[in-house]
Amino acid sequence: MNAPRLSLLALALSTALPVLAQEAPKDRSQLDTVVITAERRAENIQDVPNAVSKISGEKLDVLASGGQDLRFLSGRVPSLNIESSFGRAFPRFYLRGYGNTDFRLNASQPVSVIVDDVVQENPILKGFPIFDTAAVEVVAGPQGTLFGRNTPAGVVKFDSVKPSHKQDGYASLTVGNYGTVNVEGAANLPLSGDWAARISAQSQRRSDWVDNTAANAATPKTEGYRDSAVRAQVLYEPHQQFSALANVHFRDLNGSPRLFRANAIKRGTNDLADGFSTDTVAFNGVNEQTLKQTGGSLRLKWSLPGVNVYSITGYEHVKPLSRGDIDGGVAGAPGIPFQSETGSGMNGHRQLTQEVRLESNTAGPLSWQAGVYAFDEKYTIDNISYDTTTHVDVDHIYTAQTNKAWAAFGSLNYAVSPNLKLRAGLRYTKDKKDLSTTHAGSGGFNTSTGTTAHTDDGKWSGDLSATYKLDATTNLYARYANGFRASSMQNASAFAGQSQAGPENVNSYEVGFKSELLKRTLRLSGSLFTYTVKDLQLTAVGGSSNATRLLNAKKATGNGAELNLEALITPDFLVTFGGSLNNTKIKDAALGVPPGGSLNTAPFGQPKVYPTVLDPIVNGNAMVDGNALPNAPKWTANLTARYSIPLASGDEVYVYTDWAYRSKVNFFLYEATEFTGKAVTEGGLRVGYIWGNGKYEAAGFVRNLTNQIRVTGAIDFNNLTGFINEPRTYGVQLKAMF
Repeated sequence: MNAPRLSLLALALSTALPVLAQEAPKDRSQLDTVVITAERRAENIQDVPNAVSKISGEKLDVLASGGQDLRFLSGRVPSLNIESSFGRAFPRFYLRGYGNTDFRLNASQPVSVIVDDVVQENPILKGFPIFDTAAVEVVAGPQGTLFGRNTPAGVVKFDSVKPSHKQDGYASLTVGNYGTVNVEGAANLPLSGDWAARISAQSQRRSDWVDNTAANAATPKTEGYRDSAVRAQVLYEPHQQFSALANVHFRDLNGSPRLFRANAIKRGTNDLADGFSTDTVAFNGVNEQTLKQTGGSLRLKWSLPGVNVYSITGYEHVKPLSRGDIDGGVAGAPGIPFQSETGSGMNGHRQLTQEVRLESNTAGPLSWQAGVYAFDEKYTIDNISYDTTTHVDVDHIYTAQTNKAWAAFGSLNYAVSPNLKLRAGLRYTKDKKDLSTTHAGSGGFNTSTGTTAHTDDGKWSGDLSATYKLDATTNLYARYANGFRASSMQNASAFAGQSQAGPENVNSYEVGFKSELLKRTLRLSGSLFTYTVKDLQLTAVGGSSNATRLLNAKKATGNGAELNLEALITPDFLVTFGGSLNNTKIKDAALGVPPGGSLNTAPFGQPKVYPTVLDPIVNGNAMVDGNALPNAPKWTANLTARYSIPLASGDEVYVYTDWAYRSKVNFFLYEATEFTGKAVTEGGLRVGYIWGNGKYEAAGFVRNLTNQIRVTGAIDFNNLTGFINEPRTYGVQLKAMF
């Protein structure tokens, strides 16, 4: 973190009064009520007719202990998977197996990320760090009625802690192995009258801990980062009828891209290669990654007779650059048939959003919401090729894209009786995109399918649900929802012409129950679901010709079950469990994609390396009909347990453990032995001491406790190059509440 941002944090913490905020005593004999905003209103999670999970409070702090980016949320609620081939800058989300593996900077994802009521459409925006966060909500899709932009798979919603007139805050310092230092803090500023303000900041650092053993390596060490972010909020609330909340945020990342490791996978298996080392590599390219992000929002609320009026204006700007040695090796080394050093950046990015929403505020059986939404985004992507000997950029492909969309929506809730409530929603979306590509340099440029493209889609979507109160402890629900994702486009490259995938549509059916039992010491919910996606947008990545292209599959299906449990076994012993079963399948008998392997030439005299493809091969293509969707584990499970030991002094010692499991996954559309990721189980352990009436905490922690190392992704156009999960990390944390 640079000096100005450190000064902001210091100012905020110094102005916070050094007294503990006094809260009402917590009833330790019952589980807390869980309030969510999945339907844009504050509601008890038991009353929402949809599969929703929430992570907040201590659980969120524990999972984030090691300083990992938001991929630490993967597997922590049923059916959620998050992975990345970019590193900290570009997470890819999957819900119920439904997502998108596309790694390009204009990729479209069917899981929408909402931060403080503003959609983060570009995948680079979705990696903003989690700090001073009130809650993370994961809402299964489709969610196209009340949330703008591409939500057929669902929504991951982040809500920051809001300003208040309480003079409180916190400061946290974490020190761990690999030279990790994390500093985080937040405070409400001492304003008076109608004004309140809160400032939050985070700085995460890790040293380069992987040595590059290649001779004269351009990047001798890698895998470190400096990732800093700050958020300032100001609340103006002169009376109960009006409020205004302004938010400004900034991020500065300087670190390493995803580290591609040549020959990481043992041929004919999905094991790590013999002699594999986590802390050494040998490559001759340059690895670097930078990102600067600035954004803001203004949320206005008027409470008028019979109706609340909301206006939400959002602005986001991001400038990333990621450059890496894609082949992961050195020319002439075993298994390195050719060299590839490339980079991608984005210039001139700007996202503007505006929503106006009306919400009824009268008592009675009928409530409603209605509104309009507008989205406007533009940017230019710079795809760069470098000379692998001199590391000078020799080729640029510039792609300019604009996207304008608008929508009108409405939702009705009606209580037929005290036990039966119905909900219905409808939305019309209009979406237009324009793309143009130019080339400068000495490399190839395939113009066979043109250099410009345009899409224009319009679609109605909606949902219908019912909640029935079976008794005082249990609600049953059923839901039908239809979702829509607009067309996608990708630019021409040296190896392939531009490609386009038409709009996709999903129909989903879900039934479930939500119960609070045993005097609210046991919370249990479960769901059964099935969905069908027509014209599913897919990305054929790499392949033998290194041609990444968009395509549509005729259909894909998914079905399964989810379970969430929270049990207060004693006032000092809390256990949570979540699990999911997801069966996904591509259904298109004519769909084939080029399988991975080297290009047709091997200029360094190395043998071409092909994976062991398990699909039928027709005319050189692997036929993918019947395959599971990529990065869609069939099984996931998560478990946490917290045991508290109260001391006579009023202090507390606790032990907290958490575990997440996902079964094997396919990395690509086709199935191959080497590109089938093994099952992964990662656990954590935290032991802490809380004293001073809850004001202070000291804890030691371990993440990836068993140090289980797995290949979590691969590059399929070159050799058996892969990347791995984070190794075991550990450290200590000190936290003070003010």
